[in-house]
Order: sequence, then C-alpha cells, then structure tokens
Amino acid sequence: MVDERSVGTVVFLINAVSNRREYLLLQYTAGHWDFPKGNIEAGERELDTAFREIYEETGIQDVVFLEGFRKKIDYHYRRAYKLVQKEVIYYIGRTSTHEIMLSNEHIGYSWKEYHDALNQLTYDNAKNLLKDAELFIQNRSSQ
Repeated sequence: MVDERSVGTVVFLINAVSNRREYLLLQYTAGHWDFPKGNIEAGERELDTAFREIYEETGIQDVVFLEGFRKKIDYHYRRAYKLVQKEVIYYIGRTSTHEIMLSNEHIGYSWKEYHDALNQLTYDNAKNLLKDAELFIQNRSSQ
C-alpha cells in the first residue's frame, strides 16, 4: 500500500556558453542531493504537480516536458516512528532558466553536467533515474 505519492522532474538546460547539457540538483535540508519533487495535491494531474513543484522549489516557469518519459520509483522512509511507503513518478523537463530562487525546503542547488551530476546525487535510485534520463535524451537527440 502506497502511503504517499509524489511527482518529480529531472530538469535540464543547455548551457549557453559550453553548449552542453546540465542537470539541476537540489540540496534538501536533510543534506541529500536530489531532483525537484513533491506530493500530489487533491485533484491535480501528475504534470500539474511536476510544474507546480518546479516553480515552488526553484522559481522556474518555462519547463517543457519531454514526451515519452515517465519513470516510477518506490522507496520507504521513516516519519517519526512510522514507516512510509512512497511512490514518486518522474518526468524530464527542459528549461532555459539558469537562475534559481530556492524555497525553504532546500539549502543549495547546482547545475551539473551528466557525470558530475551522477557523482553529486546522494541516492542510488536518483543516480539510476539520471542514467535513464540521459539515455532517453541521447536517443531522442539522435533520431
């Protein structure tokens, strides 16, 4: 049984100077690095949640979601003394906004090229997600 459902986004941009893809990583107050995500509110569709969470957590408004990518991650965490089963659906979104306005849920952010982003992410499920997203984008670009 899922206790909590969230939606997240692997956000990327093309650096105007280097012309290379960079991924947005957020540092959460607990210290870990991950992608923007948040709980689905009543009546929201998944992409509505994704857009809202990106905006609330980063100030980014110009996200274009790439069609065909939707990945589900399941994990457990503890809230107080209760074990919570969480499901997060991830999408990929492209932006041209480089400047970030962090919410109070985060203590830092960085734009990183693929290999550096992979090294900076804290959890294996996020690293695997980034690998899948990078492969998806590369395959899409070569078509």
